[in-house]
Amino acid sequence: MHRRHVGPGLEPVPDLDHRPAARHARGVAERRGIAHPAAAARAAAATSGSAALDCVNGWTTPTKSDDLFTSPLGVIRRTTGIEGPLRVVDMRYFEGPESPPSDKGYLLVVERWYVKLFAERDFSFAGRFLVEARRFGQGVAAVAPYDSTGYGSPDWIGFQHDSADPERRTYEGLPGTWEGVPYDFVEGGAGIEIAGLPDDVVGCLSAT
Repeated sequence: MHRRHVGPGLEPVPDLDHRPAARHARGVAERRGIAHPAAAARAAAATSGSAALDCVNGWTTPTKSDDLFTSPLGVIRRTTGIEGPLRVVDMRYFEGPESPPSDKGYLLVVERWYVKLFAERDFSFAGRFLVEARRFGQGVAAVAPYDSTGYGSPDWIGFQHDSADPERRTYEGLPGTWEGVPYDFVEGGAGIEIAGLPDDVVGCLSAT
């Protein structure tokens, strides 16, 4: 099996076409006009980033054996309903304040992950995710198309819970199915008037 190295802590990107399930997925994807995500995977330029004004604590790429690597993948699976193996192309873990900043102790530090991945058995499931964890829980905060870059509007979409409409829907360019009202995570919307990320951490997604 041929493999491409994508940096410490990340899954190598293999030649998926040699796997029966992957060959089938590729055939389905090609018939639907879906590009092979592995073809767009690139080597990670770095596995850590220094602290800066817009990334106050810097960022790191967790190792595969670390809970910090597996935890966001479980959240993504639970939120989207995807099954089967996932191939991580890029992951960054960083910490910072709530948006907007809060003086409440349990909101002083929010754990966040940037994850770019695709499903080996379904190439139509490919995207970029922001996962957040607070003392009272964790979840997918926003999702963006796989071929988007950086942190900008209108790529990143959040979903505001709507108890009156629990139906899950698909959205063009986004992987999986989603419940709630979609809104611009970067600029705000759907009744949310605050930015999704505080200025203290937006730089943690630079060059992604």
